[in-house]
Amino acid sequence: MNETTTQDQQKRLSTFYAKRGKYLLDFVAAFLLILIFSPLMIFISVLIKLSSRGPIFFSHQRVGYKNRLFVILKFRSLHVDTPSYSEKPDSNEDIRITSIGKWIRKTSLDELPQLFNVLKGDMSLVGPRPEMPFLAEKYEDWENQRHLVRPGMTGLWQLSPQRRGSIRDGISVDLEYIENLSLWNDFKILLRTFRVFWDDNTY
Repeated sequence: MNETTTQDQQKRLSTFYAKRGKYLLDFVAAFLLILIFSPLMIFISVLIKLSSRGPIFFSHQRVGYKNRLFVILKFRSLHVDTPSYSEKPDSNEDIRITSIGKWIRKTSLDELPQLFNVLKGDMSLVGPRPEMPFLAEKYEDWENQRHLVRPGMTGLWQLSPQRRGSIRDGISVDLEYIENLSLWNDFKILLRTFRVFWDDNTY
């Protein structure tokens, strides 16, 4: 990372939006979205419990803001005997996916519990992807700069072609997000996320 890029990054992180506004908007938005989606989340919880054995939620440890560890939440979409850190499914035909899991992964509804992570302050609506600790341990100093902001439910990497490649290939995308951090860019990423949700759902 060159000196100009580092200066741009520091400038963005020193703005009111980066230091205070982003967290305040995240908190209010997450609170309202939890209220709006609570009936749907209860419905999904019941379906998961009735359709397969095991817990409703899937939890994983992730590296967050300033390298602090936190527990990320998702609705469980895989059978309970699936190893926690096994390779993720690349299609809905994977036998590890439960019957309800196929639906919630296809529609990205398995991500809804992360709104509680946002409300708690561990995550943001928009930000770098939340990284697993055993991968972050291998980061070089420049790569660790992606932890200067809270990880996001969605973000540039989640919407980029790099998502299909190696996880570390996407670090440059995460750093690009930080260098251009602003309310307007977050708004555009959220709009793109809704477009992907309707037009090109993932697994």
